[in-house]
Amino acid sequence: MDDLYTVSPRISALLAGSAARRVGFDLAARKAALARLSATILAHRDAIAAAVAEDLAKPATEADLVEVLPVLSEIAHARRHLRAWMRPRRVMPTLMTLGTSAALYPQPKGVALVIAPWNFPFLLALSPVVSAIAAGNAVAVKPSELTPATSALIARILPQALPGLAEVFEGGPEISQALLAQPFDHIFFTGSPGVGKIVMAAAAKHLTPVTLELGGKSPVVLGEDADITRAAKWIAWGKVVNAGQICVAPDHVYAPQAMLPALGAAIRAEWQAMAKAGTTAIVNDRHYARLTALLADASAKGAQVEALGPDRPEARQMSARLLTGTTAEMAISSEEIFGPLLPLIPYRDLAEPIAAINAGPKPLTLYAFGGTDLVARLRAETSSGSLGVNLTIMPFIHANLPFGGIGNSGMGAAHGQMGFDSFSHLKPVMQNRFTLLPLMFPPYTGRVKRLKDLVLRLVR
Repeated sequence: MDDLYTVSPRISALLAGSAARRVGFDLAARKAALARLSATILAHRDAIAAAVAEDLAKPATEADLVEVLPVLSEIAHARRHLRAWMRPRRVMPTLMTLGTSAALYPQPKGVALVIAPWNFPFLLALSPVVSAIAAGNAVAVKPSELTPATSALIARILPQALPGLAEVFEGGPEISQALLAQPFDHIFFTGSPGVGKIVMAAAAKHLTPVTLELGGKSPVVLGEDADITRAAKWIAWGKVVNAGQICVAPDHVYAPQAMLPALGAAIRAEWQAMAKAGTTAIVNDRHYARLTALLADASAKGAQVEALGPDRPEARQMSARLLTGTTAEMAISSEEIFGPLLPLIPYRDLAEPIAAINAGPKPLTLYAFGGTDLVARLRAETSSGSLGVNLTIMPFIHANLPFGGIGNSGMGAAHGQMGFDSFSHLKPVMQNRFTLLPLMFPPYTGRVKRLKDLVLRLVR
């Protein structure tokens, strides 16, 4: 575990090597570093599963699927495409720049800070590291103190895989504050909007660019033509994997009134089948109490709550629950749930859920189940970080799509080339070949004025 006295010297060492790394960290070196990281992860699969099981009681198969596999996939994708990402990107001249050539040259920003959350403690710490290394940077990683076993494992294996390129800092909020006081070249934060504001304020002191992957209430909307069986399968999975502790988990569901009984029955059946695989724990007693308080508040104000099985409070394992009859006055209707509780909300006209979505903060993602008319209206009439159609969760793992929020749900993008670009400075380089612009340099003679008038006519 780090203390405040160990932070600055180790960060200074990373920062001191920034200029040399920009010159020497070429394509071959970056691919080699990513290959070492992949090999290290594969060699520690059992240890990763054991760590996340200790922290979150996550089943070993699920640990492979949602913690290890996405990182390995991100590494493989980066290594496969890195040569193309690093190439200069030519841009065409405009009328005013005829006779010049120009290109964007991706250049490492320097040293990045990654502050990771607890809900996917391995995946969300390592995925941004892949993009940072691919872009040629060194990286400091602050894992969550709420998942100490995984944090300790990352601190042990990451510097071994990436010597001189990665440092890991364990500890609580005081370590995060000490790191945020340092002049990093980029900060990548995943967590709540409230803490995101703190990170952004700290970054402003050094004018450090940030990528903020935040959260919010990601709604699901079913259309009249939705396939209830398919929708229930995807909604149930999206809500109970990791016990609903996912920034892109379906938060609540809007469905036509007549569909609600069949939808509830189908989700109930899917949950009961999925529960046989085991249940991830709620991360700590505070979050378990928060979810319990949401349920108590909803019940006291008239909502109907149906538990799909028994709870195990001593293990912080909470059964999935369907809620009906929720109202705007209930805390569960305004607070991000981040747990296995699913309100089902009826509507008579699609304008109702659209208005409700637009009345709140912009969601990180929005899910639509139905045909082209429903999708077209939600795409055009709402704003969200992403839109998933007839699926849940998956937009997060598509390496060729940018993942990120808008407004309260975040800023910037992650994954694939977009992640590479987030950790790069796309330096414009413009060269003069035979531009005629000097013909319009002062003094402003009659000829210059005639040329100026000609150009003004051409640009209309």
